[in-house]
Amino acid sequence: MEQQQLKNIIEAILMSAEKPLKVNQIEALFTGDLDMPTRDEIRACLNQLGEDYANRGYELKQVASGFRIQVRQDYADWVGRLWEEKPARYTRALLETMALIAYRQPITRGEIEDVRGVSVSSNIIKTLMEREWIKVLGHKDVPGKPALYGTTRAFLDYFNLKSLDELPTLAEIKDLDQIHQELDLDIDNTGAAGADEESAAGDEESAADDDDEDKVTPIAAAPSADEDESGQGEAGDDTSVVSMAAPTDSEDVASEDDEHPESEAVDKDRMKVITAAIDDVEIEEDFAEAEAQSAAS
Repeated sequence: MEQQQLKNIIEAILMSAEKPLKVNQIEALFTGDLDMPTRDEIRACLNQLGEDYANRGYELKQVASGFRIQVRQDYADWVGRLWEEKPARYTRALLETMALIAYRQPITRGEIEDVRGVSVSSNIIKTLMEREWIKVLGHKDVPGKPALYGTTRAFLDYFNLKSLDELPTLAEIKDLDQIHQELDLDIDNTGAAGADEESAAGDEESAADDDDEDKVTPIAAAPSADEDESGQGEAGDDTSVVSMAAPTDSEDVASEDDEHPESEAVDKDRMKVITAAIDDVEIEEDFAEAEAQSAAS
């Protein structure tokens, strides 16, 4: 079989396949043909297809389950608009559980809870099992025989991984955490600098207010008794002081009465009632004393 014909056949097979195919699975499709290709010839055709797709919108990708032709991730946003169904969103708890299983497998549910500090919902395990991302690898030899969970090939295929060795290392994750901390630190420093500037501006404003008060206070201060006695003959000084002095109680009462004439009438009526009540009490006291004196005599 010619190389170009074999390459076209393999391309058509991968285009029509619903799942990734391994080399031996592709080889099995030529069983019974007179010019059955070898595995080396199939691998050579796969390499050529990968080179042909270098500048295309799709690529030949090798994952854990084999080879598949897929759309490049750079164009996923536009291709995704063909389907109205929104992509699934996963909770933080589910992603944390999945990450612990991927990095620490085989692991039990209790060990996951010890790391996360909270209980693992049964719905999380059920969702991961239904998606075939995890499976039960066995049972731990401890009381209760808890199940040991691990990842599957479907998990690797979903994340475009050939093996678990392609997972990000913990060092890379720590570097990301450090970057986030530095970003947070820069934000905190910026906020602190802004707070310092605001506090400095506030201090300047308060100092200016204090200076203004110091300038006004000597003018508005009331004169002492000695100054009143010594300065009675100075009309100009007396006039300026009186104009700045606070009004007396009598002036306050007079102004309030002028403003509220109705309240003044009410207050007078109340005073009359109180005075009459006091007179009655005094009369009763005098009568009681007179009775006491007559009884004593």
